[in-house]
Amino acid sequence: MSARTSSGVRLHIVTGKGGTGKTTVAAAMAMALASGGHRVLLVEVEGRQGISQTFDVPPLATEEIRVAGASGGGEVWGLSVDAKAALIEYLQIFYKLGRAGGVLERFGAVDFATTIAPGVRDVLLTGKIYEANRRRAAGHHSRHDTSPAYDAIVLDAPPTGRVVRFLSVNEEVSGLAKVGPIRSQADAITQMLTSPQTAVHVVTLLEEMPVQETVDAVADLRAARLPIGDVVINQVRDPLLRPRELASAAKGTISRPKVRAGLEAAGLQVTDALVEGLLAEAHDHALRVAQETEQLALLHQLERPLFRLPTNPDGVDSSTVREFADLLTERGWTGEVTG
Repeated sequence: MSARTSSGVRLHIVTGKGGTGKTTVAAAMAMALASGGHRVLLVEVEGRQGISQTFDVPPLATEEIRVAGASGGGEVWGLSVDAKAALIEYLQIFYKLGRAGGVLERFGAVDFATTIAPGVRDVLLTGKIYEANRRRAAGHHSRHDTSPAYDAIVLDAPPTGRVVRFLSVNEEVSGLAKVGPIRSQADAITQMLTSPQTAVHVVTLLEEMPVQETVDAVADLRAARLPIGDVVINQVRDPLLRPRELASAAKGTISRPKVRAGLEAAGLQVTDALVEGLLAEAHDHALRVAQETEQLALLHQLERPLFRLPTNPDGVDSSTVREFADLLTERGWTGEVTG
């Protein structure tokens, strides 16, 4: 078992602004961690069934199922955490209610607790992840059995605007519940989330709004004393022109005769409209590259490792996830927090 899963970070929390592809990146991280014969749990908590769509498997239920195999005999298992099911399980474990939990659900008490009571839903969701993290391979918590059920856990977390509140809710509950199992579990979950075994990775695009949310999220994570991992820049597009050509395109000084000559040499029927259209596209492309360069400079100021994944015009499927997992590994991503 490699050091990346047997020690150091075990819980990888992936967040990002909506539309940045955080579910795809979370799935790729899970595949990368599973390579070499490891067993990884990929968890979602928003009920969007993004994992099942990504791996093209049936919708996930409240029990873990195998969703993909990785190189070297590794496995990725998927789980969709449901707050209602987690509450009933919690009541059975800590209060021995047994079938009474089902009765409470029929009377609507479970819906009330998970939708009305402040913070309860997020406590239950993080509690389920805590349970999966501490579970042993034999299915119990024996002091003599130290082999974990999963070598690593990857959480497809809420977006950057909500992730700090989601991860900090147990600390708030701990302050309200002075004693009892609720206080004990809240303290234990907070300890897990703030420990060196956890890393919060942020997914972004080289666009102004996603980058600003990334900068804000990193600042909020630091203020909340949550361990920050890596920044993954998704949907990266390489420049189509060389630096000198980009500068000319931005200034609008590209030679029209040269463009016309190049098109004619390629055997194309050249019109003024075609030349002007290409020059306009080159100008827009140069401006986009300049804006992306500015956004990249802002991300470098975060002083976190940056990993880039290319854009995929054909859409994302399970093969894309495997390609991204290989790219992350090739580019040095191990899941360990540095710096």
